[in-house]
Amino acid sequence: MSNSPSQRATLERWLSGPRVGGVPVPEHNAPAPLLSFEFFPPKTEALEQQLWACIRRLEPLAPHFVSVTYGAGGTTQARTHATVARIVAETTLTPAAHLTCVGASRGEIDDIARQYWDAGVRHIVALRGDVPGGGAYEPHPDGYAYAADLVAGLKRVADFEISVAAYPEVHPTARTPLADLDNLKRKLDAGAVRAITNYFFDNATFLRFLDLALAAGITAPIVPGIMPVSNYAQIVKFSAVSGVKVPDWLGRFFEGVEDNVETRRMIATVVASEQVRQLQANGIDEFHFYTLNRPDLTFAIAHILGVRPRGE
Repeated sequence: MSNSPSQRATLERWLSGPRVGGVPVPEHNAPAPLLSFEFFPPKTEALEQQLWACIRRLEPLAPHFVSVTYGAGGTTQARTHATVARIVAETTLTPAAHLTCVGASRGEIDDIARQYWDAGVRHIVALRGDVPGGGAYEPHPDGYAYAADLVAGLKRVADFEISVAAYPEVHPTARTPLADLDNLKRKLDAGAVRAITNYFFDNATFLRFLDLALAAGITAPIVPGIMPVSNYAQIVKFSAVSGVKVPDWLGRFFEGVEDNVETRRMIATVVASEQVRQLQANGIDEFHFYTLNRPDLTFAIAHILGVRPRGE
């Protein structure tokens, strides 16, 4: 039976098109990547329960550490401290408390750092921070002006392990990409041991950023931040503020499923898993997940990456 012209054209297109290799699957005995997770402190009793359900769900994965965010201008200081202290007391996890420069004097920030040290917290994520309600950043007259100053101050308080932020797509307020890299190097030179990036969706941008960082003399680990996206409208809003480019293809994936939560979760798992596996194929073996206090997506992606609950 002869093929029609359209069928022959289809076959010719299939045979003549480029061949794209798949992302290699790690060997069965290959080590799983090192993971860390970010949580935010709860504002209500219901959110408190959601947070602790998330922590208990992810704890068996034995992450490298878990970080707890700090609201703009330190607006969640008490809740952040309470959450971190409870993680120390009631879990096997290693917490990292976020701490910012905004709205506090050096003495006040040093006191907070000492409270963390006394509570058994040895890891701080040091950030410049954002002004409550937005607006231009102005250093506190008696405070740490920028994150590099905060890092140096924390190291004077105690021998903290310190992580800082990095921006593959450049911080929104940076004068130039080179100035942004210089700022990252200052933070690391002041005593930070790693940088955790803002989330991104274009892996080529992150890999190019690693090349630029190395050329600038940065040799500390730069851990990619991964944001599993199940709420497209929300991520568009976040990204407009933080300077992250949301690709058109991501929007097309979520077209028509605004009211279908389960489908959105499936899409989120596929997209984030594919992103991380491509980074793995390029030699990246450590990832930081922004969980938004929702554990199921992160747990599923970790499983795909070969991370298994402790004891399995």
